[in-house]
Amino acid sequence: MVQQGSLSIARAFRLTRLSRRSWYRPDPSQHRLERDQPIIDALNAIVQDPTRSRWGFWKCFYRLRLDGKLWNFKRVWRIYCALNLNQKRRTKKRLPERAPAPLAVPAESNYSWSFDFMSDALYNGTRFRVLNIIDEGVREALDIVIDTSLPATRVVRTLEQLKAERGLPKMIRVDNGSEMTSLAFTQWCEAHDIKICYVEPGKPNQNAYIERFNRSYRTEVLDPHLFSSLDQVRDLSWAWMLSYNEERPHESLGNLLPSEFKRQLAAEASSYELCA
Repeated sequence: MVQQGSLSIARAFRLTRLSRRSWYRPDPSQHRLERDQPIIDALNAIVQDPTRSRWGFWKCFYRLRLDGKLWNFKRVWRIYCALNLNQKRRTKKRLPERAPAPLAVPAESNYSWSFDFMSDALYNGTRFRVLNIIDEGVREALDIVIDTSLPATRVVRTLEQLKAERGLPKMIRVDNGSEMTSLAFTQWCEAHDIKICYVEPGKPNQNAYIERFNRSYRTEVLDPHLFSSLDQVRDLSWAWMLSYNEERPHESLGNLLPSEFKRQLAAEASSYELCA
C-alpha cells in the first residue's frame, strides 16, 4: 500500500489496523540469530565430532564451560533444542524399587579396577570381542583390547602390560564369566595379592561403573560405524578412549575430566605428605 498505492505510512496502518511500530522495528529473529551464532557454531563443532555425536545437553554444556565459554545454560538449552540436538531417550518399563548394594570405591587412583567383555561384528560378518578395563576411582579408561578371541591368558597378558605402565590395583571387580573364574586369572590375582570381587549372577548393577562405560562405548563407537577390519576398530576405539579420558567431563567427578581429577588427587596427596 505504501510502495504501490502511494499511501502514507500512517494512513496505510490505519486502514490495516496494524501497529506502526512494526514498520520501524527491525526483525528480532534476525537480530537474535546474529547474537546466537557463536553458540550455534560451538555446539555444531562438538556434535560433528564422531566421538561426541551421542553426547547429551549437559555433556556439551560442561564441555563448553571447560573451553572457557560462560554462556547461561538456559540460553544454550534454547539453541540446543532449536538445532534439534535433544535426542529422545528410550524408556524402559518402570520396575519396583530395589535396594542395590552401594559400590564402596574410594576416590583414589589404582585402588579398584573393573573390566568386562563386549561383542560385535565386522561388515563381512566376522565376530570380534572387546575387553574394556577402567579405573573405578577416577573413571579412567585404562585399555580397550579388541580381537576375535580373548581367552583368560590374553586377559592376564593385558594386565601384565598395565602393571608395567602404572602398577596394579588392590581389587578387581568382575562378573562370573569363564575368563574371570579360570585358573589362569585367579592364580595370577592371588600371586599379585589382588582381591577379586565377583558380582552376584544376574545383577550387573553391582558392576555399574564398567556397565556405564560399556554403554557409552556401544552408543558412540560400535553402533554408529560399519567396520571393515579389526585395525579400524582399534584405531577408532583408541581415539575415543583418549577423548574419554582427556576431553569428556564426568558428572560423577564434579564435571571434571578423568585426567584432571587424577592430577587433582595427586596434588592433594603430595600436599598432605608435605604437611605430615
